[in-house]
Amino acid sequence: MSNKTNKKFDKQAVLNMFSDICKDTLMETLGIQYIDAGPDYLVATMPVNSKVHQPMGLLHGGASVALAESLGSGASLMLIDTNTQEVRGIEISANHVKSKRAGRVIGKATLLHRGRSIHLWEIRITDDNDQLISICKITNIIMNKA
Repeated sequence: MSNKTNKKFDKQAVLNMFSDICKDTLMETLGIQYIDAGPDYLVATMPVNSKVHQPMGLLHGGASVALAESLGSGASLMLIDTNTQEVRGIEISANHVKSKRAGRVIGKATLLHRGRSIHLWEIRITDDNDQLISICKITNIIMNKA
């Protein structure tokens, strides 16, 4: 996706792009679906079932982090010219504050800092009642394509 600053944000084009690029990836394996986007945020859902459980039948923290990284890195894609630049996650942190056994979780990445070469995102993962499950932060580096 090539995002020029003078272009109007096209939510449906962004959601379509994520639907296309996530085929045959971890996002598809985990059932992550991108459902909303804006110029400085991205939202996705992930089902909570045995595919993302740890042995005690709870949502695995690593699955939550995978959702967070998918959101934060994906959100940075919306802010760059993908013809000449690419995104790499360089640090991610997560605090898991509540467990979940079934249903789904909703993640929302919100932009905290947009620099020329560094983007910082906060990702809140909640349940359908807006109760916080995990809070994550990711730092992405923006690189020129080789």
